Amino acid sequence: MKEQTAVEWLINEHFGGIENCTPDFKNKIKQAKEMEKEQIVNAYNDCEWTGDHEDGEQYYNETFNKSINKRG
Repeated sequence: MKEQTAVEWLINEHFGGIENCTPDFKNKIKQAKEMEKEQIVNAYNDCEWTGDHEDGEQYYNETFNKSINKRG
């Protein structure tokens, strides 16, 4: 089971899922998720301990993406 980001948690708690959001708000959510991803990847890359992952992008994909090929 993959972890949820804070943005995903908020969407599920407040709206019951992204499918219940308006198209305009879905675009805002996409922007927020991209910003959150960048923060997570950068934090991982900036730390001295890299664990089992090659880089922050791999860490994010393996930890948070439901499917690496699914974006959004």
